[in-house]
Amino acid sequence: MRFEDLKPGMKASISKKITVEDVDCFARLSTDYNPLHVNEEAARKSIFKHRVAHGMLVASLFSAVLGTQLPGEGSIYLGQDLKFVAPVYLDDTITAEVEVVELRNEKHIVRLSTTATNQNGIAVITGVATILVR
Repeated sequence: MRFEDLKPGMKASISKKITVEDVDCFARLSTDYNPLHVNEEAARKSIFKHRVAHGMLVASLFSAVLGTQLPGEGSIYLGQDLKFVAPVYLDDTITAEVEVVELRNEKHIVRLSTTATNQNGIAVITGVATILVR
């Protein structure tokens, strides 16, 4: 999408079920083998009582929306502020939504709110992305 076509309030989203395979694969890719993510017995002893997905795995869904939908192809990620506000458990379905909140015309920079919610409508991650649109 061209910068000139962007307007405050525009939204896009994707949804994905987070599977055990996703978490195990992300652990291998990231080398983050924290037992909270990969070991059910250890996770059971934690405050979560079950395995939880890596926060950055879930946050990567924002990148998918930003790079393919809004603003879309050619977008360059400049930054992302994140707050992890609730756990994501295996088999949760997460919806990652972005919304244009600010346009900086002189530099073709767009700021978007980023929110990930689970299948119960509970926010699990909130934040703001800063994107350069070429």
